[in-house]
Amino acid sequence: MATRYRPHIGIVGLLYLAIGLFIAWDRGYIDGSLIRQVGSALLAVFLWFLVLLGVDLHIRA
Repeated sequence: MATRYRPHIGIVGLLYLAIGLFIAWDRGYIDGSLIRQVGSALLAVFLWFLVLLGVDLHIRA
């Protein structure tokens, strides 16, 4: 029986990403406006049918 390789990220990988996100936030590479833009883009991708109906999915502070 054939098994498929499913890549996964371990606890060390998650810790590495969390530290990287914190450092990027601390040094100004990530800020609130970037988070809002990425959030709006993700909403538009996953809820594209609402965009077609005219719903504004922009996240505003």
